[in-house]
This record gives sequence, structure tokens and C-alpha cells, in this order.
Amino acid sequence: MPARFRFGSGIPVLRFRTTEPSPGAGLHWRTSLAPLAGAMAATGHAPFNLWPLALLGLAGLSWIVASADSCRRKAIAAWLGGVGYFAVSLFWIMEPFFVDSDRHGWMAPFAIVLVATGFALFWALAGWLSGRTGGGAIGWALSLSLAEILRGHVLTGFPWVLPGYIWTETPAIMGASVVGPYGLTMLTLILAALPVATPRKVIATLVAVLGVAALIALGRVAQVPSESHVGTVRVVQPNAPQHEKWDPAKAAVFLRRQLTATSAPGNDVALVIWPESALPYRLDQAGPILKRMANASGGMPVIFGVDRVDGRRRFNSMVQIDADGSVTDIYDKVQLVPFGEYVPFGRLAERVGIRGFAAHDGYGYSAGSDVALVDTPLGRALPMICYETIFPRHVRRAGERADYLLQITNDAWFGTFSGPFQHLQQARFRAVEQGLPLVRSANTGVSAVIGPDGRILESLPLGESGFIDVPLPAPRPATIYARTGDLPVVLLLLIGLAAIFFAGRAMPLSSRAESRNGV
Repeated sequence: MPARFRFGSGIPVLRFRTTEPSPGAGLHWRTSLAPLAGAMAATGHAPFNLWPLALLGLAGLSWIVASADSCRRKAIAAWLGGVGYFAVSLFWIMEPFFVDSDRHGWMAPFAIVLVATGFALFWALAGWLSGRTGGGAIGWALSLSLAEILRGHVLTGFPWVLPGYIWTETPAIMGASVVGPYGLTMLTLILAALPVATPRKVIATLVAVLGVAALIALGRVAQVPSESHVGTVRVVQPNAPQHEKWDPAKAAVFLRRQLTATSAPGNDVALVIWPESALPYRLDQAGPILKRMANASGGMPVIFGVDRVDGRRRFNSMVQIDADGSVTDIYDKVQLVPFGEYVPFGRLAERVGIRGFAAHDGYGYSAGSDVALVDTPLGRALPMICYETIFPRHVRRAGERADYLLQITNDAWFGTFSGPFQHLQQARFRAVEQGLPLVRSANTGVSAVIGPDGRILESLPLGESGFIDVPLPAPRPATIYARTGDLPVVLLLLIGLAAIFFAGRAMPLSSRAESRNGV
């Protein structure tokens, strides 16, 4: 209510004129809440695991984006929400720069700003698309689901902290065995949009809620519990802090820890697993160490991570040795970390004379050629080295079904607050999606054996050294998601967005404006 002064008889009279706020003014305060809503949504991920608060944040962002009165304003609101979401959930991205803080610490603030604002562009795209479809809150939910799929694939992808992962600690995780992580993300976003939806869309969203319950039931029916085991695996965790891992004075200490854990007495242990980069030497230099490892294991095969070279190329590898220390299997990491293990487009830079970016000339790692199963005493394992576990599609690259999933990783790069626990969350999803047990050996933790239903059967805490001997569960029948992959969800999203778009075009102009500018 703007105030106006009127002067009469020498006495000022204060009068108020009532005016309605302009759409732009109303939009401003709602949009300013978008980063807070995004930050609330991020609390559904580890280490908070506050899924009710996350749903509230996602619902708030649905209201903010759906209420914006143009495609541009929807995109801005969605981008701000994404900035809040990724700034909180990916805060650990600064940790690698503090391993050598004197040299790289100054880069940490730039890293989190670039990551948060960069990934939020996918959310901005979703906001713009929701405006084009005119679907209100439901259009936003479908558009953001599609944008999250793009985030998992564009420029090799980074599908970390998908909204569907907020269900890790609940029975709803079983829905991933039917529709996978992207499908569960779609249902999560639709569920969050329910309080914002207009009455005409409530029926559709109620169907989605019932669909979540049906997915959980289908997941449990499809995976009949089994108490059978295929043998015992020993998982070793040396706990080598990243800033000490390659220190010549400390390397022998960490190696000795692993050898001691390997030689410890155990009952019917069939296989020993060491983490990523377990040896302080390249494979071609490690002959004597391999003999010591074989002697310590008492004839049991040992699988471990090590760097290896082939000509001028370097690989991050998973290697298996037999009873006499001979190498029987080698798997080279296929999905490398951009800017961490290689520089994108390094081969193009090489062509213009900048050889320092080219992995083929020994600068950084080269990617392995394919994903092949590894024969072990416990069955055929699908190998995953660190970062590869975050990609649901990685499991399908082998072209055949494994008996279990095997991850070796070095999460010391991720700090101790959220990164290692979020990485573990994603490993649990991979187990549920495929109906397979997962063995995880992490340098500093969390090492674990995970059942086909995503439960952690036994684990070693973060920051401790030691080992665990765990009976490995038998694989369950292939899940619906293992047989279909992500294609059904992508098609469903495209059909849903197209239906909303054409339904909006068929509305009267007044109803169309109400749907686009409202919810």
C-alpha cells in the first residue's frame, strides 16, 4: 500500500492507496526462496538422509517454478534451486583440492561454484521446458526428470545425487529394481509436485503415488529372498590417507597392513579383495610384491587395484593373481574422471601441438577398451573401479549377467563428511537395480558387502584399517530393470511431456494462461 501525503490547512494528512502487486514483484520474493528450497531438497542425501525434508524442498521448488509467469523466469527460478541443491549435496567436491592445500587449496571455492552453477543449468533447461509445455508443476516434474537423465549422459555424464537416491534408507529403494534410478527420480519429483498440482491433475499424481507403492511391491516379489551363499570373501581396508598414500616413508606401512590382513586366520575364505591403487608400484614393477601377496593369502586369489603401463599409455587397473602370484585377469577402467584422470578432448589438443593433454602420450590415464566379467572362485564378477559405480549403464556394458558386482575404490579423495557415504549410497542402488550382491573394498572406507536388496550385510567404518570376512549371497533372478534398462522411462517421459504440450494447446486461452502461470 503506497503512502501519499496530502497537505491541507497546514496539517499533513497521511492517506494510503491500495494497489495490487505486479506479477514481477510477486515473482521476486518467491524466486528468492528457490536456493533455500534446493538446499532443503539436498538434505535427502547422505550424510543427512532426511527424505521428508527433501520432499518438502522439492515441493517448494515445484511451487516456485510453476508459479513463475514466463519461460525465462521459470528457468531462472529452476537454476537458483539447482544452485542451492548442488552447493549442499556436492560440497565435498572441494575436498580433493585440500589433499595438497598449499598448491591447490585456492581452487576449492572456484570448484564448488562452477560445479553448483554448471549442473544447475540442467535444472534451468527443465524450468524453460516446463514453461514451453505449459504443464505446471507436473510439467516441471517431468521436465526435471528428463534433465537429470541428460545430466547423467552429456559429456560422459555425472549422475551423482539423483533425487531418487533420497530413498536409500527406506523400502522405496526397491522401486529401483523395476524402473531404475531415473524412474525412481521421476516418481519422486511427481510425488513432490502433488501438493502443488491443480485439482485436474490430482488424479494423475495420485496414480503416481500408488505407482510408487506398486513398484516397491513388485520389487519385493521379483526378488525372492534367498539365504544361500556362494562362499566367503575377505575385504581389506588399509586406511591410507590420500596425502600420505604415495609417501615413500608411509607406503610400506600401508602395504604391510594389507599383507597382515590377508594372512590373518579365517574360515573358508575363497577370495581376498584389496582396494583401488592398493600397491605403491606399477604392475610391471611389482613382481616381488605379488609373490608376497600370494604367500600371505595361502593360495587364495587376490584382486587389487594398481597402475599399469602399456607403451606410453597408463591405465587404472583391477588385477587378479593366483596362488603363485601370476596375473590371471586384468580389467582397465573404462569410465575415467574428467580432469581428474584425463583431460577431455586431449587428442584434439595433441593435434594442434598441445601434447600435455594427450593420454596416449602418457599424460593422464587412458580408458580401457571394454567391460568384461572376471572369473573368480565366487562366480563371475562385474568389475567397477571407483567412479564407474555411479553410472547405472556401466553394468550393462558387459553384455552378460554377472554373479555379483565388485567395486574397488579410493574414497580418500572425497573427505570424511558426505562424499564417501554418497558413493556408498550409489553402490547400494546398483545392487538393487540388478538383484546382485556387491563387494566393495575402499582404501579409507566405507568397505562393505551389500546384499541384492541394498542392505549392508557387514562393513568397515570410514577411517579405520582392518578386514571383514563375509559370506557372499547368491545372485537373485534378473530384475525388471536389469532386463529393460532406462529406455521405458525415457519413452514415458517424452510421451508425458508431449501429452501435456498438446493438451495445453487444446485448452481455451484463459485456461491455458492459468495452467502456465499457475500450477
